[in-house]
This record gives sequence, C-alpha cells and structure tokens, in this order.
Amino acid sequence: MKTSFSKFDVAEHLRTPEEMALYLDACFEESDGDAAFIAKALGDIARAQGMTQVAKNAGLSRESLYKSLSGERVPDFSTILKVTKALGLKLHTQAI
Repeated sequence: MKTSFSKFDVAEHLRTPEEMALYLDACFEESDGDAAFIAKALGDIARAQGMTQVAKNAGLSRESLYKSLSGERVPDFSTILKVTKALGLKLHTQAI
C-alpha cells in the first residue's frame, strides 16, 4: 500500500480573527528574533484572509505584499504596521 502526503498549509486552518491572533502570538514566541519568520506568519494570515484584499487595505500592490511576506526577506517595519492594521490585528507589548 502506497502512502501519499499532501502539503500542510496553515492558511487553510486560520478561519477566525482569534485563531489568526493566536497563531501570530505563537509565531512571536517561536521566532527567536527572526523577523522574516514573523513576516512569513503575517503572509500566512494574509493568504487566509485573501491577499488581494489585504494588499488593497494596506495600500500596497499584491506583488509587493507577496514579496514582503514571503519569509525570504525582512520587510520594513512600516510595511508590518500597514499589514497588521489591514489584517485587523493590533500589536502590543507585555513585560516579561
């Protein structure tokens, strides 16, 4: 019997704003300061919501958004702020 596997896509499982926020929080904890990792997590959330609409809401081109959130580069912090706002997420700090 042959076993087949399909590629897991977290974006298919992020259905609610609460799930998206919890996913991003978990990624912050696991990132170890890797900004590209966080950008990729934001990309996953943007794909779950619809990349075209997120790009429009953020005032960015769709292509630029894909590149910025690919995880292959570190986007400008201003891009991160625009995207989090477009996603309906708010960044906050907490003392550790």
